[in-house]
Amino acid sequence: MYRKFTADHIFNGYEIISAPKVLITSESGVVIDLVNIEEAGDGIEEFKGIISPGFVNAHCHLELSYLKGKIPENTGLVDFVQQVMNNRSKGNEQQLEAMEQADSKMYDSGIVAVGDICNSTDSITVKKSSKILWHNFIEVSGFVDETANARLEAMKLVGNQFKNELPFHSKTLSPHAPYSVSKKLFHLLNEQTEAQLITIHNQESTAEDELYFNKQGGFLALYNNFGIDISSFEPTGKSSVKSWLPYFNKQQSILSVHNTYTSETDIDFLIKYSEKFSSLFSHCICINANNYIEQKNPPIKMLMNSDCNIVIGTDSLASNHQLNILEELKTIQLLNNPIFPLSTLLKWATINGAKALQLDSVIGSFEKGKKPGVVLIENIQQLQLNQLSSARRIV
Repeated sequence: MYRKFTADHIFNGYEIISAPKVLITSESGVVIDLVNIEEAGDGIEEFKGIISPGFVNAHCHLELSYLKGKIPENTGLVDFVQQVMNNRSKGNEQQLEAMEQADSKMYDSGIVAVGDICNSTDSITVKKSSKILWHNFIEVSGFVDETANARLEAMKLVGNQFKNELPFHSKTLSPHAPYSVSKKLFHLLNEQTEAQLITIHNQESTAEDELYFNKQGGFLALYNNFGIDISSFEPTGKSSVKSWLPYFNKQQSILSVHNTYTSETDIDFLIKYSEKFSSLFSHCICINANNYIEQKNPPIKMLMNSDCNIVIGTDSLASNHQLNILEELKTIQLLNNPIFPLSTLLKWATINGAKALQLDSVIGSFEKGKKPGVVLIENIQQLQLNQLSSARRIV
């Protein structure tokens, strides 16, 4: 049995097709073909709007779903991090219910795959029954060299549990952020992640660059508040990304998240560096979270003009009002950068994200044999998103 779909437009993962086409899939959603309407035969399901492959949420913290609405907006990153640390709970019923609701809403809104940050095993139960593909980034942190081995070993145990209980979902170790990983821990992670996919929170605040330039800025108060001794930390005199990226020289694919304060010289540096040492360097934009925490937009136009692999994430419900990829695209197009064509935005949210998570052989585009999900984007005017635009899963 086949299912056949047509709409005003079809986005195939690369471009928007306006000529009458029909997407043919198996009952389970495997792409059979994309054909002219006169070749499709009977039984075509017709829709108003744009049919698209399912979305990829390249950066999420499912574990933090229970913090929705508990941290006020516009605190700045340093205060936000402290509030997350102070409000963390583990393995309770409220947390599980919040993760289940978040998983369900992401699926219904058209998300087919998520790059999820994991600090514990708490999300395993939800992911066992989830209909979403997950790449679990087992996050490692520790800003003191003396604790590096112990921190790494503890998170390797967490990773082993993910491997054993979620064998059909991928997992890799990853550093949390430049302000929370010591020099020794960076070296250890480089050895552990050869030719693997890793992620890192990058340049989310000016305080991060200030720390590396001259050992000043807001993070000093955070270390003091939590009793973290940073006397051995030596500033590099360089920006954050120029300081942490050289630690990874074993052909890792790198997903750099936020990049809110990334400069043109940073982009030039990482392009040259990643050409030599990285399989693929991707920039994840979480624009609604950036506005929630710091009311600052990332330099999307600069990244696009540099031909960077841009992908889309939502961050967590601690820093966002919803985990909805179309809402991220609406913010980019409506409030900040209306110059971007919809086809470009959708590419970031589908095939680019699939490539970044190394899932492009399965999802991301309407190519034969893939099972990318089928999403309907409604209330589109002249191929532009507006406040009423919405997305829902068809398959």
